[in-house]
Amino acid sequence: MSIEVRPASVFEDVQALLGPKSPDANVCWCLSYRIPSKLNGELRGPARGAYVTELCRRQPPPGVLAYDGDEPVGWAAVAPRSDTAFARSRRIPHVDDLPVWSLWCVRVRPGHRKKGISHALIAGAVEFARSQGAPAIEAYPLDNGAARVDMTMAYAGIRKNFERAGFTYAADTTSVLAGHPRVLMRLDLR
Repeated sequence: MSIEVRPASVFEDVQALLGPKSPDANVCWCLSYRIPSKLNGELRGPARGAYVTELCRRQPPPGVLAYDGDEPVGWAAVAPRSDTAFARSRRIPHVDDLPVWSLWCVRVRPGHRKKGISHALIAGAVEFARSQGAPAIEAYPLDNGAARVDMTMAYAGIRKNFERAGFTYAADTTSVLAGHPRVLMRLDLR
């Protein structure tokens, strides 16, 4: 298995990872941290997918996708923090004034887990941010120690995976997800 990570500019591939089985369903589409909460609440059913279609047409695209051959098998959301809810968060601190990028969601398709795809996604997101001129990239993973994490809430990633990718602890947060505290991890790209 050879995993390749590419910018998420093909909507159909993003849809394969994030889209609902029913077009009328109100799934996240990884918009919760990307857009203001009012707009997030207003976008319903197919309008959510239409919004993501437009994101895939923009530069930079909304994240990166991992491929096993031609099959999309993983997703990572990465964007300038200034373009996300993390820019205004009271729970996730800003450690300085650098125009950092945020990496907040890592998702691997069922049937493809435990194959190193999340590690490839993190590395691909780092390279994507670097190619866009980001001076640093942040993530806000769960600090779960050895405790198990519910797969539904594991989208934020876990601390040890970011440490393996070279990220270092930068700050505590007041954010808790699935009963685990989240920490701010950072990788300097300069």
